[in-house]
Amino acid sequence: MKWLVLLGLVALSECIVIMPLTKTKTMREILRERNLLNNFLEEQAYRLSDDSASDPKLSTHPLRNALDMAYVGNITIGTPPKEFRVVFDTGSSDLWVPSIKCISPACHTHITFDHHKSSTSRLTNRPFRILYGSGLMTGVLVYDTVRIGNLVSTDQPFGLSLQEFGFDNAPFDGILGLSYPSLAIPGTIPIFDKLKQEGSISEPVFAFYLSTHKENGSVLMFGGVDHSYYKGKLNWIPVSQTKSWLITVDRVSMNGTVIGCEHGCEALVDTGTSLINGPAKLVTNIQRLIHATPYGSEYVVSCPVISTLPPVIFTINGIDYSVPAEAYIHKVSNNLCLSSFYGVDTSKWILGDVFLRLYFSVYDRGNDRIGLAPAV
Repeated sequence: MKWLVLLGLVALSECIVIMPLTKTKTMREILRERNLLNNFLEEQAYRLSDDSASDPKLSTHPLRNALDMAYVGNITIGTPPKEFRVVFDTGSSDLWVPSIKCISPACHTHITFDHHKSSTSRLTNRPFRILYGSGLMTGVLVYDTVRIGNLVSTDQPFGLSLQEFGFDNAPFDGILGLSYPSLAIPGTIPIFDKLKQEGSISEPVFAFYLSTHKENGSVLMFGGVDHSYYKGKLNWIPVSQTKSWLITVDRVSMNGTVIGCEHGCEALVDTGTSLINGPAKLVTNIQRLIHATPYGSEYVVSCPVISTLPPVIFTINGIDYSVPAEAYIHKVSNNLCLSSFYGVDTSKWILGDVFLRLYFSVYDRGNDRIGLAPAV
């Protein structure tokens, strides 16, 4: 019996594909270091509002903010394979990388794809346009072989950008979405669904472990869960609707007092956002409670008081998920400590990497649910 159990564990481990992820500086951090952040936000808001107004057919991802994408991994595209650095993003569903024909300055500092050099490439004339919260890309749809580790998706649809705005300082070449098909370009299939359809993964699940301290050590796993990355048991939360990784939050509290979401609200569990975003009014109240003051487009707190600040608790499906001050305050230097709460014009919360570094997360497409457990 012991041998049977052992063989079962070996077989399970062989079915899991584990991808290493690297934590990079976000575009927000890069621009802040160069004293360019506030100017960028002002210019980008003006440019994007003009672009969206002039093109009603533009696909929009209002909750996608490329400024705050931090965890990247490598994939390859084409035959012979060419490597790209992408963000694995649970908040979107499309894959795109820059085309060699891209005319934007951002493309000149990133790896580009030449479909002429791939024997398995199939170019279409279908336009591909996405508006993000902090960026815009336009391009064309193409089909080719995409590899994630030893997972292979043949004839996979993805976008080749021909123009990019707002991605000049991006520490990644493109984005690989892991959300539901309803968010993908109509008529296309996201890569996870394609892999599931082709039987390349044993179970329709994937999971993220985002390391707290190190640049390396974070992983994305497909087809199963490695239990060594979390403590205790997984608590399962049903998705609110089978369109995105959206869940219901019971309430948000500090010091035993409900400070938001009194009657329940929705939150996107989002590996593509480094911060915790929330409705602007509620986030402003949190900033006040932690004595944060405006600093350009961000909020700062006095670094010595971090140890005295209370945790913010998200109660989800009856279970408290605590986010301590050491997690929600980002210490840039001994004199600069920034709040990781960010107010946005939406009724939804976005539980980004600040939350997900604390809690190992499993995305179960087979049962439309998310599992959370304390990360090791």
